[in-house]
Amino acid sequence: MVAINQPQHGGDLQRAVAAFSGDLADWIDCSSGIAPWAYPLPAVPDHIWQRLPDQDQALLLSAQKYYGCEQLLALAGSQVGIALLPKLRPACRVAIISPTYAEHHWQWQQAGHEVSAISSEQVDEYLESSAIDVLIVVNPNNPSGQQISAAALLDWHEKLAQQDGWLIVDEAFADCAPAASLLPQAGKTGLIILRSIGKFFGLAGIRLGFIACEKRLLEEINRALGPWHISGPALWAGQIALSDKTWQAAQQQRLLANQEWMIDTLSEAGLAPSGSLPLLHWCPTPNAKALHHQLAKQKIWCRLFDQNNHQGLRFGPVAEYQQNLFKTRLMAALRIWHEITSRN
Repeated sequence: MVAINQPQHGGDLQRAVAAFSGDLADWIDCSSGIAPWAYPLPAVPDHIWQRLPDQDQALLLSAQKYYGCEQLLALAGSQVGIALLPKLRPACRVAIISPTYAEHHWQWQQAGHEVSAISSEQVDEYLESSAIDVLIVVNPNNPSGQQISAAALLDWHEKLAQQDGWLIVDEAFADCAPAASLLPQAGKTGLIILRSIGKFFGLAGIRLGFIACEKRLLEEINRALGPWHISGPALWAGQIALSDKTWQAAQQQRLLANQEWMIDTLSEAGLAPSGSLPLLHWCPTPNAKALHHQLAKQKIWCRLFDQNNHQGLRFGPVAEYQQNLFKTRLMAALRIWHEITSRN
């Protein structure tokens, strides 16, 4: 078991400014997988601010329709579920298909579990030897974009369930890839699914997500969270956004068009993504840290992965008004990077 340090995340533009100067407005921030088009919320009514934020039935109904799933509980962001789940099992053996969102490894490690980072090709071997009690899969994966079929996931779940194990599937990027979602299977014993509002809806600031699982575990999680764990404005905003089918369809088209542009632009620059989703593009490259540095000097902030087993950069979407500037800065950074690496 390899211990990891507390993870850093994208979206930390203040860190970029502190290290490379400039104002926030000078930067193109594509370091997170958050849509640059936020759902256009109206003004928050006064009564929302004045009342205690009881669990809103309207939000739950909207979420059930959007996700096609009844076994749901709202969370103050899916991160709450990631942090809470390790506390609901005694110390056990956990495998995480990696590289992926590092909070999963960190939170289970911090809770005293034995955590292993494995590839998707190793899962069957681990399951056949009963070497794990919990399997965690981010699907589609962040940062690689890998997608695992629902059939494969359900096969893994069946084997885990036979030994009272859990399959946890983090579907934070599944809004644009619904075919592999396991939400239609929610309620099966030992199957836990996490979803996020922030990325697809561009509403990361409201901190809202959902967890889907069997009723008994859902009730245990609800008790652990206690009352008023989600703000009233978040409950109100989530209900509106989840109900707006017209906007959701338009957002899908915007993100798909942006994905095509990002693939073309990165490929033209010599950084063809090996994995791509509408909200993220994974570009493995040697000397990733040096390229990340040159991009930051050009005021492009992307996500650096600098581990031995995955060197590369992850780019999120770039809004249309910044696309010409992004391309110019990207080419300038790559030209300098190539000059430096050729001298070394």
